[in-house]
Amino acid sequence: MRLTAFTDYGLRALMRIASDPGRGFSTAELADEFGLSRHHLAKIVQRLVQGGILSTRRGGGGGATLAQPADQIRLGMVVRLLEAGGTGLVDCLTEGGPVCTVDGRCGLKSRLRRAETAFLAELDRSTLAEIALRPMEEVMPCPTGPRD
Repeated sequence: MRLTAFTDYGLRALMRIASDPGRGFSTAELADEFGLSRHHLAKIVQRLVQGGILSTRRGGGGGATLAQPADQIRLGMVVRLLEAGGTGLVDCLTEGGPVCTVDGRCGLKSRLRRAETAFLAELDRSTLAEIALRPMEEVMPCPTGPRD
């Protein structure tokens, strides 16, 4: 399954917010950190707020924060929220998508739906706390070649 950029960016933002749950993050700060459009990220944050994943507060010391502890936020739940209305694995799995020309004779659709269900079930086994970004000072630089 290929996730949309909307979901990818939403997961990145959540991983960053979960790395420092005691502070609020502005949309501008997150967009700049990941090289994303502020406008696009604002739409993602809005969806996460509507879904009860994030809460936001305006003004000094405000920003986006987790609405619940990171260890209670299942990744499958986040992906379902962000992919809502998105594309399925194939057009016939997309809600409101085109009518399948081989519907009733096709054995692929049910298999793809099971694969999608298994994919989301696997994500449901993990929480946001497990994938929170580590502080930069904990990240070991990648070796670029032999050491002398």
